Amino acid sequence: MSSHDVIVVGLGGMGSAAVDHLARRGLRVLGLDRFPPAHDQGSSHGGSRIIRQAYFEGADYVPLLVRAFELWDDLEDRSGIEVRHRTGGLMIGAQDSLAVEGSLRSAREHGLHHELLDADALRRRFPTMNPADSDIALYEETAGFVSPERAVTANLAVAAAAGAELRYGVQVQGWTTDAHGVTVRTADGVHRADRLVICPGAWAPALLADLGLPLVIERVVQFWFQPTGSAADFDESRHPIFIWEDADRRQGYAFPIHPESDGTVKAAFFRDGATCTADTVDRVVAPGEEEPLREFLLSKVPALPGPLVRAKTCMYTTTPDEDFVIGAHPGHDRVTVACGFSGHGFKFVPVIGEILADLVVDGVTGHSIEMFDPQRFSTRS
Repeated sequence: MSSHDVIVVGLGGMGSAAVDHLARRGLRVLGLDRFPPAHDQGSSHGGSRIIRQAYFEGADYVPLLVRAFELWDDLEDRSGIEVRHRTGGLMIGAQDSLAVEGSLRSAREHGLHHELLDADALRRRFPTMNPADSDIALYEETAGFVSPERAVTANLAVAAAAGAELRYGVQVQGWTTDAHGVTVRTADGVHRADRLVICPGAWAPALLADLGLPLVIERVVQFWFQPTGSAADFDESRHPIFIWEDADRRQGYAFPIHPESDGTVKAAFFRDGATCTADTVDRVVAPGEEEPLREFLLSKVPALPGPLVRAKTCMYTTTPDEDFVIGAHPGHDRVTVACGFSGHGFKFVPVIGEILADLVVDGVTGHSIEMFDPQRFSTRS
């Protein structure tokens, strides 16, 4: 007989939420990760991740985001750890830009409160901004950011309090299933359970090789700048997060200053990384790598990109359609997978945990996840 009901491999954003939701439902949970908790080797670090509901990536995501916002608040209540910061958010660009047009479509389809600001209104409302006369912005009051490290820490704390066994520094080498359960092989031995949840992040190509998912791992760099203008102008109490799309369809984004940012503004390009693997990613940020982003920001938020204070690499695990992969493993009915979050998944962390627990416990979920089918790439003609 297995000593655990379910093993969760990977305790980053999604895995930490999964062990929380599974343990709360009374299951005997074992969580495994090769790194220490809330580590900086994958995709769940950097001090801040944008959260928003007027979603330009697709209106079908909005119901999941509405639930995620509820669960972020619930996680804060249960853990006593502040995770979510409400700063408001701006999606800026030309009227036909994806950032604006897609966000507006989602907001209207789901009745989300929002404001549209022309260039003059944007300058008056947020004097740090320097839009072109043709730019417009969608403002979402409930948007903001969450701290990935705090979120992972909070999930793991409440999971442990609910009885989950969490082990770190354990490298998973492989897994198998049989009629009686699952076996997970590690460098330290084997573990048995009735079911398995795999949340591998950028290690998906190795741990889920038999799925044949066409995943691309991207090296993305996050930069922290000291503003040249008044730091007070960029404080989270006064300045929103923003995503700004230019005429070349590049999207740059930035966060306000907050206590964990040490007086700096974090900024980056969305989806502008070199292909890599989780084990070969170049974690050294070369001098001058920030210059394209600095040039981008100087034209749009002139007082933002002062001296570069630090930089850190991160990884996106991207699918061809940039939608997630969540569901039962088609070849192993005891295995549930969650990967391919394509650089926009962290805001969904608590609802993904809920979905994974649904799939393990009930075999189905009330959330709409059809577009995340792990088999969709192999069934296309």
